[in-house]
Amino acid sequence: MAMLKREELTSVPTVSGDLNALLGRGSEFEGKLTFEGTVRIDGKFTGTIVTNDVLVVGEGAKISAEITCGTVIVHGEITGNVRAKNAVELHHPAKMRGNIETPSLMIEKGVTFEGQCKMEGTEKGSGSSKPAPLPAPVAAVKS
Repeated sequence: MAMLKREELTSVPTVSGDLNALLGRGSEFEGKLTFEGTVRIDGKFTGTIVTNDVLVVGEGAKISAEITCGTVIVHGEITGNVRAKNAVELHHPAKMRGNIETPSLMIEKGVTFEGQCKMEGTEKGSGSSKPAPLPAPVAAVKS
């Protein structure tokens, strides 16, 4: 059995230093995950994830789930729909297959995204779910 030294345990990278749980590489879990704070998944997860806080999907992770979170930061693979109250970040080499619903979406170059995106909550005080009309095109005239 391999033993880790104390300094090796404390050098495990986290997002903001306050990681509440970690499903490490080689781990597999099936079911419903609910949590507070920040959770990082680097293994395989199948089921449902629900939180108002932060989910970090590590580069080696493979998730097949319906996800409802505050913020989702993805470096791995997700198959399933994602609903985020705050933001979704897709970082290279992420692969996302499913629909995203969030007020803020960031997709880095090199990410694969197959699905639809619905962004609500970005218009202040409109109260309407209809998209705002596009402004008329403006032509530049050089004199």
